[in-house]
Amino acid sequence: MFKKLTLYTFILLFSHVAMAQRHTSTIRGTVTQENGTPLAFATVALVGTSYGTSTNEAGFYELKPLAEGTYQIRISMLGFQTLDKKFQLLSNQELELSFALKPVANQIGQVEVFGEREKQPDKLDAITRLPLKPVDQLQSISVISDRLIEQQGALTVMEAARNVPGVYTYSTYGGVRESISSRGFRGIPTLKNGVRVMTDFRGMGFSTDMQGVESIQVLKGATSVTMGAADDLGGPGGIVNVVTKTPKFENGGKASLRVGSWGLVRPTFDVQGVLNETNTLAFRLNGAYERGGKYRDHMEKESFYINPSLAWRPDAKTSVILEMDYFNNNQTIDAGTVNLSVGNKENKIYDLPTDQFLGFESDLSIVKHTTFAARIKRDLNDQFYLRAAYFRSNYDSDAIRTSLSAVKANPANDINVNQVTIFNRSIGHNQARVDKTSVFQMDLVGVDVETGFLKHTLQAGFDYRTINLTQPIFNTLAIDQINVLDPATITNTLPSATPNFTKTGGTQSFDTRVGLMFQDVIQVTPWARLYGSLRYSTTQTNSPEGSRIERSNYWNPLGGVVFTLKEGLNLFGSYTNSTNPRSASVVDANGNTLGAERIDQIEAGIKSSWLNDRFRANLTLYKINNKDMNLEVFRVDEAGAVVPTGYFTKGGNDERKGVEVELTGRILPNLELVTGYAYIDAQYKEHTTFVPGSSPNNTPKHTFNAWANYSVLVGALRGANIGVGAYYLGKRPYNDWTLEGVQYHNIDPNTAPWYNKAYTTVNAQIGYDFHEHWGVRVLFNNILDEVGFDAYRTSFIDRIQPRNFSGTLTYRF
Repeated sequence: MFKKLTLYTFILLFSHVAMAQRHTSTIRGTVTQENGTPLAFATVALVGTSYGTSTNEAGFYELKPLAEGTYQIRISMLGFQTLDKKFQLLSNQELELSFALKPVANQIGQVEVFGEREKQPDKLDAITRLPLKPVDQLQSISVISDRLIEQQGALTVMEAARNVPGVYTYSTYGGVRESISSRGFRGIPTLKNGVRVMTDFRGMGFSTDMQGVESIQVLKGATSVTMGAADDLGGPGGIVNVVTKTPKFENGGKASLRVGSWGLVRPTFDVQGVLNETNTLAFRLNGAYERGGKYRDHMEKESFYINPSLAWRPDAKTSVILEMDYFNNNQTIDAGTVNLSVGNKENKIYDLPTDQFLGFESDLSIVKHTTFAARIKRDLNDQFYLRAAYFRSNYDSDAIRTSLSAVKANPANDINVNQVTIFNRSIGHNQARVDKTSVFQMDLVGVDVETGFLKHTLQAGFDYRTINLTQPIFNTLAIDQINVLDPATITNTLPSATPNFTKTGGTQSFDTRVGLMFQDVIQVTPWARLYGSLRYSTTQTNSPEGSRIERSNYWNPLGGVVFTLKEGLNLFGSYTNSTNPRSASVVDANGNTLGAERIDQIEAGIKSSWLNDRFRANLTLYKINNKDMNLEVFRVDEAGAVVPTGYFTKGGNDERKGVEVELTGRILPNLELVTGYAYIDAQYKEHTTFVPGSSPNNTPKHTFNAWANYSVLVGALRGANIGVGAYYLGKRPYNDWTLEGVQYHNIDPNTAPWYNKAYTTVNAQIGYDFHEHWGVRVLFNNILDEVGFDAYRTSFIDRIQPRNFSGTLTYRF
C-alpha cells in the first residue's frame, strides 16, 4: 500500500513538473492608438483558449505561462477596429508583440439593418435580463437598427416598428400618440430604455423624437418572467422598447437638415467624443428641432429634443453609463373625420378634404417628457458579472380636443336620416396626466458556467418598479353644431365668449411592484439547449380613492428547448403564462372574490442565420388562450336599458393563434432586405360577453412588410443608394361584437361591426454620399397616395398621411 501511494505521488509530482516545464513561455507588449497614445483596458485574448487579459493605463499587457505552439491573438476595444494576428511561440520564449489600433471612423459597414453582428443589441438586457443575442433568445425578438431608421427616414416609432411582422397601428388618437398592437392584443406597452412611459394599461403609446433612437426592440408574446403582470408590461401581446443612443468611444458626429411637405423643417445633430487620453471617459449629445409636417390645414407642430449621455470605464472590469433625454412636443390634435352611416352599421367614413378641419385651431396636445438612466456593469471574474440599472420617466401630458357627437335623427327636418352629417361640437381636456415611473434592476449573470458536462448561461435578479399617476378631471364645454359636408357651417376659431374650463376632480394612484426571478439556459449537448425561468411577483396598488390597498402575489414560469440542427439553424419550442391580478372588488353574485386570471402561451418555430450572420430567417407559430376570465354581468332593467349588476362571473376563452415569418439582412454586399408576413387568427370563444368567433376590434388577419435597399459600391455612382418598400395592413373590425343584452363601451348589443378597409402604402428613398463628409437623401412616402384610416372605435378616425416628400442634407465629421 505504501509503495503504491509513493508511486502515485511520484507520478503526480512528475506530471506537475512536466507541465511547468512545458508552460514556460510569455508574450507581452503594448497596445496604442496610431499616434502612439496608450490604450488602457483594451482586451487581449488568445482565440480558442481561456487566456486573456486587459491592458493597464500604460497600454501594457502580459500573458503567461504559455506552452509552445501556434496561437491567434485578438486585440479589441470599443471604438477601434479589432485586430487579429497569428504567431508561433517556442518553448521558454519571451515574445514581444505590440499593436497600434485604428479608430472606427464609420461603423456603418459593420451594422446591419437588425443591429451589429455578433453582439447583443444595446439595452436588450433591460427587457430580457440575459446576455443573449435575439437569435439565441427563446422569445420572438426583432430589432430595428438606427441604420434602417435612417434609410427610411422614420419620424415615429410606428414608422420603424412596421418593419416587424405582425406589428400594426391600433390608433393614433388624433395624430399625436401612437398605440401599437401585436398578436391581436390592443395597444401593447411602449417603453423607453426599459421603462413604461405612459402607464395606461391599454397601451395608448407616447410620442418621442427619433433623433436619439439607437434601435427599436420588439419582443412579441408574453414577457411575464422579466416584466411581471399581464395587466401591464407582462401582457401576452408583447412590448416595444425604444433605445436611446449612448457613447461608442469614437470622435465624430453629424448634422443634418430635413425639409419637406407641409412646411416640415427639421435640423438635427449627433456629436460624440472621447474626453481623456486614456480612453476611459466619453460623451454623446443628440438634439433635434422640428416644426410643420401636419398635412391638414389649421394644424401645427413644434418640438424640441435633447439627449446627453456619458460613459465611464474606471478600470478594465467596470463600465458606467449615465444618460437622460428631454422632449417637449406641442402639436394640434386632429378631430379626425366621421362615419356617415345611419346607425353606424356600415363603413361610410367621410374622406374629409385635407384643407378642411373639424376642430378648432386652439386644439393642442402638449407633452413634456424626461427620462433618466444609469447603468453599471462589474465583471467579477471570467464567468460572472453584476449588472445594475436605474431608469426613471417623467411624462406630463395634456390636450384640448374637439369631440363630435351625432345629432339625434329628425325625419321631419331630414336631419341624419339618410346620412349622419349634423354633429354637435364640444371641447374638453383629453387624458391629462402626470406619469412618474421608475425601475431598479439588479442581476447576477453567469456566462459559460460549467457543472460537469453541462454549460450554463444564467441570471438571478430582482426588479423594483414604482408608478405615481396623477389625473386631473375637467368639465366639457358645448360649443356649436355643424354640417360636416358644408364648410360654411364650420369655423375653426372658438367663440370669444367661450368660458374657461373648471376642474371637477381628479385621481392619484400609487403602484409598487417587486419581482424576483431566475433564468438558466443549459447547454446539454452541442445541439440541444434547455431554457428554464421562474418569476415571483408581488403588486401593491393604492386605489385612486385612497380608501384601500390591493395586493397580489403570483408565480410565472417559462420553459423551452432549442435544437441546433446545424450551425445557424435552430428549432425552438416554449411555454409560458401571464397573470392578470384582479382587485378584491371583483366578486361573484355571492360576494366571493374571483381571483387572478391566467393567460397561457405556447410558441414554436425556427430561428436561422445565414451568410456569416448577415441574413436572418425566422418562422414563429404561437397560440395564446385566456380562459375563465372575470367578466362583468349585465341585465336589462324595466325601461329596457342594459345596466351592470355590480358582480362578475367566470367565463370566456380569448384565443389568439398565428404565424409570423421574418427575413432580414444583407443578401448581397450591396443589397439589404427586410420583409415579413403575419397571419393572426384572434377569436372570442365560448364567451359570455362577445359573439363566439368574432374578433377583437382593430385586429387584422394579415399584415405584410417589405423593404429593399441597393447601394452602388464601385464606379462613377459609388456612394449612391436606392430603397423601396411597401406596408400592407388588412381589414379589421372597428369595434367588438357583443352578445344581446350585454353593454360594453356603449356598443349596441348584438350589432355586427363594420370593417376598416385594408390599405397598402409604398415608400422609397434615394441617397448619395457625394463627398467624404456630405450626403443627401430624398424620401417619398405613400407614393400611390393611398387613402386609409386608423380609428379608436368611433372616435379618432384618423386618415393616414397622404403622399408627401422630403429631402435631407447631412454633414459628417
